[in-house]
Amino acid sequence: MDIVTKPTLMLLLFLFFSLKTNLSLGADTISANESLSGDKTVESGGGVFVLGFFKPGNASKYYIGMWYKQVTPQTVVWVANREKPVSDRFSSELKISDGNLVLFNESKIPIWSTGVNYTGSASVQAVLHDNGNLILNDGSNSSISLWQSFDNPADTWLPGGKISYNKITKKHQRLTSWKNSEDPAPGLFSLELDISDNSYIILWNMSNEYWTSGSWNGDIFSGVPEMRRSYIYDFEFVTNDNESYFTYSVYNTSAIKISRFVMAVSGQVKQLNWLSSNGWNLFWSQPRQQCEVYAFCGAYGSCNEDSLPFCQCLTGFKPKVQSNWDLEDYSDGCSRNIELQCGNNSVANGETDKFLSISSTSLPENQQSVHVGSLGECESHCLSNCSCTAYAYDSSGCSIFTGELLNVKPLSADDGNGKTLYLRLAASEIQSSGKDNKGTVIGVVVGSVAGVAVFLAVTVFLILRRRKKTIGTGKMEGSLVAFEYKDLQNATKNFSEKLGGGGFGSVFKGTLADSTVVAVKKLESVSQGEKQFRSEVSTIGTIQHVHLIRLRGFCSEGNKKLLVYDYMSNGSLDSHLFHGNNSNVLDWKTRYQIALGTARGLVYLHEKCRDCIIHCDIKPENILLDAEFCPKVADFGLAKLIGRDFSRVLTTMRGTRGYLAPEWIAGVAITSKADVYSYGMMLFEFVSGRRNSEQFEDGKVRFYPSLAASVVVEGGDVLSLLDSRLERNADAEELERVCRVALWCIQDDEARRPSMSQVVQILEGITDVNLPPIPRSLQVFGNNHDNVIFFTESSSSQSSQPRSNASTASSHTKSTTSSMSSKT
Repeated sequence: MDIVTKPTLMLLLFLFFSLKTNLSLGADTISANESLSGDKTVESGGGVFVLGFFKPGNASKYYIGMWYKQVTPQTVVWVANREKPVSDRFSSELKISDGNLVLFNESKIPIWSTGVNYTGSASVQAVLHDNGNLILNDGSNSSISLWQSFDNPADTWLPGGKISYNKITKKHQRLTSWKNSEDPAPGLFSLELDISDNSYIILWNMSNEYWTSGSWNGDIFSGVPEMRRSYIYDFEFVTNDNESYFTYSVYNTSAIKISRFVMAVSGQVKQLNWLSSNGWNLFWSQPRQQCEVYAFCGAYGSCNEDSLPFCQCLTGFKPKVQSNWDLEDYSDGCSRNIELQCGNNSVANGETDKFLSISSTSLPENQQSVHVGSLGECESHCLSNCSCTAYAYDSSGCSIFTGELLNVKPLSADDGNGKTLYLRLAASEIQSSGKDNKGTVIGVVVGSVAGVAVFLAVTVFLILRRRKKTIGTGKMEGSLVAFEYKDLQNATKNFSEKLGGGGFGSVFKGTLADSTVVAVKKLESVSQGEKQFRSEVSTIGTIQHVHLIRLRGFCSEGNKKLLVYDYMSNGSLDSHLFHGNNSNVLDWKTRYQIALGTARGLVYLHEKCRDCIIHCDIKPENILLDAEFCPKVADFGLAKLIGRDFSRVLTTMRGTRGYLAPEWIAGVAITSKADVYSYGMMLFEFVSGRRNSEQFEDGKVRFYPSLAASVVVEGGDVLSLLDSRLERNADAEELERVCRVALWCIQDDEARRPSMSQVVQILEGITDVNLPPIPRSLQVFGNNHDNVIFFTESSSSQSSQPRSNASTASSHTKSTTSSMSSKT
């Protein structure tokens, strides 16, 4: 028995190790006598990248691609055969053939090749490097590079790679998005270099430009003023007789070791960093708002930042390819539920098409002006043209839209840019949806008067009866009321009056049974269980302060999680700072008191609660104002309730720009100083009455903190910084104090920032503050936008501690000013 068993065992062991060896070539190279098939892979020398066959998501096809070895889930950075997948990876193979790296499918037909013409083919090899560059070279002289993946990127730009323009062939090197998460075929969105001003632009369908970085001035892109020089990344522009290109690297001193730049399927370009504890962390993205991406929702799709998913089909339409929508690929858009009567000979019911009015929306692309005298004439003109799919009419006249509708977006009711769009639908579509705008509705209303009267009488009786009861059917849990979902549904009239929305959810106005007006927030993506949610809410409910919004109660039924707050009649601060007209603009005294009250509220969260509560999302939208314009910090418990990682993702991805402290980006532990940074950025907006970063009609972007820094440092006219609507009517001493506090709060190093209690003391006039060092990240643009002032390292090393002697301010200002250098 032993004689038979031992040879058999040896044979099995031999076969096992042979199979194991075949799973990897065991090196970083594909030589002339080797090939890649099945589960075999090539691994870069330091074990950073892997090359082999992969299958994205639930797709059934295979591709040759490159991914990070140590990153989970698998993150693919390069694909060879993007448009020609293979069905069987075991009978397909990647190998050296005729001096090229060639992929043969299961039928042994070449479907992808490096495409070079090189005579010394016998020694050609492909080597995978630790920077993610796959290089085809001559093995006898590896310094000769015949082809490299860095010159042929897919959707990802790795450090050391480049995005270029070839001056000889006149061809652009592009990053092109995947079609969707399971199909790496080229999608509709691409990033390329515009050599006219050395900027980057994002194109839709290789034709429509919808974002630009602005021109490169030697250090940053003019359209990205928040870009930090000498921070994590080092960008370099190179131009010669053959090509122009940008390349970048990650600083060795940075905690970031793995980073990638991606043209995403969302149509946004994103910089992502890998943090072992948190996975991929979004560093930066453009356009900041998803709905700014051109035609993101496709034809007849509507993009809404306040909903998930972002894309919905217009009334009367459905997703054209539902399976693609499930993969967040909306490019196919929507198709009609019912074909139009006009031009459709198969419909013989005699009814003409009708129009559905959609109010408060942005108008689609490619409008045509028509000279008519009334709304009715505008409608008739559209109705007579079978190609006309919608029209709009206002004081500017009549506009019609032909063909497919793109870039429709709902706007808030108070947005002055909102228009009413009249969408052409089949008559039966409007009737079936109960949204006929004309005679049908009138007939129904007239015929139902008696029934409505009876209904109202019964409703009034029930309301009067309910008022004798306690608040809804809610139960008291400590100081909070635990509401039932149906009561909040009734209080808000089925969530019909929306006050606003954001990353955490939407807010609706409601009236409780005792006539108390409240704001009800419907939370999104809350994964906590019932018991844990109630416990967390009860804890937050015990936090009471005059400058914190009061939580009245909550609802937790299954996946329905809602919070009930006091209603703030003056809304959020942003509506007064950025949207107010000259008649109701906040005066300086009110702004100063709001800034002080907000600071006091943050002191309570940071220092007075049993546990320090870090807000994580300080911005004007989260400062609410009561009838007396007393500020209330809102959403201070949501980061705790929903999870800080979730808050962080929403903050970076959903468009809260300009308030994120550098430590969010670096992935280090977040402290209360992150709120201090956000508060400082908000202070600048108190002064200017506008967003810190604004793009003007000339395409330039002004970064207000840089302007404020230059004026304060040079001892200039601080009143020139003030919101022009205030007509210089402000206390100059208070104004300068606010600017200095703001500069102190936004120091790159969180250890240099003050605590919120120190901020309060300064704003109250108890403690004075020296002119802080100017953060290195601020670049000051002159009025002509040609000269750029950069603050040197010496200016950022000065002391920023509070002082008690106000007389030293002048000398400090002079010394800081002399430490600046300017260059073009």
